[in-house]
Amino acid sequence: MTLTEKILARAAGETEVNAGDNVWVNADLLMTHDVCGPGTIGVFKREFGEDARVWDANKIVIIPDHYIFTSDSLSNRNVDILREFAKAQGLQYFYDVIDDEDGKWKFDASQGLLKRQYGSRYAGVCHTALPQKGHLRPGEILFGTDSHTCMAGAFNQFATGIGNTDAGFVMGTGKLLIKVPETMHFRLEGELQPGVMAKDIILHAIGEIGFDGATYRAMQFDGPGAAGLSMDDRMTVANMAIEAGGKNGIFEYDDKTGAMVDERTKLNGTKSDYDPVERDSDETFVYDTTIDLGALEPTVACHPDPGQRKLAREMTGMKLDRAYIGSCTGGKTSDFLAFAEVVRGQEVCIDTFGVPATPEIVHDLQTTEWDGKSVWSILTDAGVRMTENAGCSACLGGPVDTFGRMNEGGQKCISATNRNFPGRMGSKESEVYLASPATVAASALAGHVADPRDYLN
Repeated sequence: MTLTEKILARAAGETEVNAGDNVWVNADLLMTHDVCGPGTIGVFKREFGEDARVWDANKIVIIPDHYIFTSDSLSNRNVDILREFAKAQGLQYFYDVIDDEDGKWKFDASQGLLKRQYGSRYAGVCHTALPQKGHLRPGEILFGTDSHTCMAGAFNQFATGIGNTDAGFVMGTGKLLIKVPETMHFRLEGELQPGVMAKDIILHAIGEIGFDGATYRAMQFDGPGAAGLSMDDRMTVANMAIEAGGKNGIFEYDDKTGAMVDERTKLNGTKSDYDPVERDSDETFVYDTTIDLGALEPTVACHPDPGQRKLAREMTGMKLDRAYIGSCTGGKTSDFLAFAEVVRGQEVCIDTFGVPATPEIVHDLQTTEWDGKSVWSILTDAGVRMTENAGCSACLGGPVDTFGRMNEGGQKCISATNRNFPGRMGSKESEVYLASPATVAASALAGHVADPRDYLN
């Protein structure tokens, strides 16, 4: 069996499953957020009763992160709905925006968009917060009401996005009927060259198979090249399995996986035992390819979908209006460090926005120093508009006052985020070009698409 099949078989109580089988699986964790959480709660109450209890209060994680730092009253109200439900159900893992469990969330626009407006428990972008808070364990099953839940596959999990109806059912029963996906195999060999990042790996892969090339399939990444990637790199790759239509992305377990999981579960007092799945020698794949990491170059996914791949060096004639670094796939500490390495000592020439994925990353950037200067200061000195309000922000558009949102048509933005369908970051008449943090940084300096290798010493 493949890694995905092994996890599903275990969760179904079966010794073996095959692609195409329909099996009932037991969930290890259900995650929801402020956009889908109220709908999921509504389904749960409708189907199980107003006074029903969730299947396991310790296996539900609620992380508001999407439409948070906005004056939109309905968006603010969504957070209050989550708070009321978490309190009534006794949910341990609700990462509230405010510290008052009886309070109401209201964004204060008069304070501006750059300075922190959240309490001590706020966790930021759900997919980045889940591993930071010790909720991801190898060999387990995670369902989340967000398509990029597949990012957790970096931790040797079956992790996939589901809709509110399925989530409401999981919330009440802890089970879900799953069709076992076929598995596509991506063997990674070699090492990334300077200026080339994990984002270039997944943009290359999607460019090879198309943005629907992995529809309802598992994307398995392994090989010596995968072993050489950091956990941040693996998260970047697994995150965008959905951009190829994938049901899930998954990596092998190794010492790097175990080290991060052990550290984070201990730090946050979450469940520490886990049981990874290992590869069989006779796996059956529906697609099999090898990617030489050493041959990859800085890559851009062009408007209007992630499958429109071009090399950055082929696009240097395209002018840009905006640059953006942030989101679950592009807002990690390592992403900002790569960005800062390119812009250090220089100044961007187009509007450039930076949104760390979590408060922990904000702290990392403000306390990590290079030659006596914090990375945060290096970024702001270069002209990057950095906000302390970690979250999804403009990655998915949001209300018109969302930080970094493109409210005007005709703009071209190069972004370290993960999706670029029309309207994704605001106006449907704007265009989003996806690239690595290093490529976004070089392009912000140049004012047009640029190859970061031209800016690295």
